Amino acid sequence: MQTLITLYIAAFGLIIGSFLNVCIYRIPSKQSIISPPSHCTGCDTRLKAWDLIPVFSWLLLRGKCRYCGARVSARYPIVEGLTSLIFVLLYFRFSISVEFLAAIILSIILICVAFIDFDLKIIPNEFIIAGMLSGAALFAYNLFYQVDMYGDRVWYNPIIGIVCGAGTLLLVAVIGSLVYKNDAMGMGDVKLLAVVGLFLGWRLTLVALLLSVLLAAIFSCALILLRKLNGKSEVPFGPFIAIGTFVAMLYGWNIIEFYMGFIPV
Repeated sequence: MQTLITLYIAAFGLIIGSFLNVCIYRIPSKQSIISPPSHCTGCDTRLKAWDLIPVFSWLLLRGKCRYCGARVSARYPIVEGLTSLIFVLLYFRFSISVEFLAAIILSIILICVAFIDFDLKIIPNEFIIAGMLSGAALFAYNLFYQVDMYGDRVWYNPIIGIVCGAGTLLLVAVIGSLVYKNDAMGMGDVKLLAVVGLFLGWRLTLVALLLSVLLAAIFSCALILLRKLNGKSEVPFGPFIAIGTFVAMLYGWNIIEFYMGFIPV
């Protein structure tokens, strides 16, 4: 039975991933995600249902448009497959529950933000608004049941999460702007951490933030060593927030317990 549910969730993730490709492409340019229907950006031909089967259509057509032969970016199956994988991992972590639904909503926002920020170095406010509204709904649900998605019974945990996540990045942004006379941190990153804090609470938000900073530092150092990055280059932080948050959602408490094991009682 669990295998069948896992397959259903994987398939659902592929379908949602296909929709996220539309959001990633259209929302930054202020286009409707509903109209016009999916079409080839090369020849403008409206795509048929069999052209839009997640992952498989891209593989069968060898990454080309059926009608004009234009190359289709590998980004499309990557987003679809990644979304499916994340949904399955979250199912293993939360099973079918309100917590699972909340984790899926946050993941959808993070996936879109990660790819858009990587490409354009922006985080559209549409995703922040969606995150705050859905996070507020989760907060109201937790107030009623007096427990959050990780079992914490302190009702104000998400509020502290917002302060810890967004407040820390805001402080970095202010100090950085004073020291370097330039924006050291985008406000989109600050707002995104506020969304994460609302969903995860302060403990896991700090884990997500620390992992994000660590991953960004490793990535930046690697690019500097490869001479692909210099001191004036901008590295989008959104993708690292997304990765850090995914890890915190799945293994955050394990990381906290591991760290606490080194603290003498």
